[in-house]
Amino acid sequence: MQDESMDRIYRALQLSLGATAVVAGADKFFNLLTDWEQYLNPEFSDRLGLSKKQFMSIVGVIEIVAGATVLSGKTRLGGMLMSAWLLGITGNLVSTGSFLDVAVRDLNMAVAAYALSEITKRREKKAWPKLARAA
Repeated sequence: MQDESMDRIYRALQLSLGATAVVAGADKFFNLLTDWEQYLNPEFSDRLGLSKKQFMSIVGVIEIVAGATVLSGKTRLGGMLMSAWLLGITGNLVSTGSFLDVAVRDLNMAVAAYALSEITKRREKKAWPKLARAA
């Protein structure tokens, strides 16, 4: 019973985090969900000599890669990548002094991505034999 419960938790985190990253990353090119550039501290793109649009395009590619990594089953690596990335986004948002509600949400998503990576580590150690066989 515990194996099935942990499998559901693993799959929920994998699908929700992976799909969210892919969708948000792809939308960086279309701005259908929101104007993503409003969330960027302009100091970051200025220091790199990029326009906000160019910077957000790079962000979009990174998010798509991170989400695809998680969805492909490489959840230990993908979870850590997503966790680090989401902490960076949180830092960016806090540095703007705005959108602190979004920063809190992204911080929680970073924790969830870290949890996915840790669950994967246990799966790989076959702490949950049924899960290891299902992978």
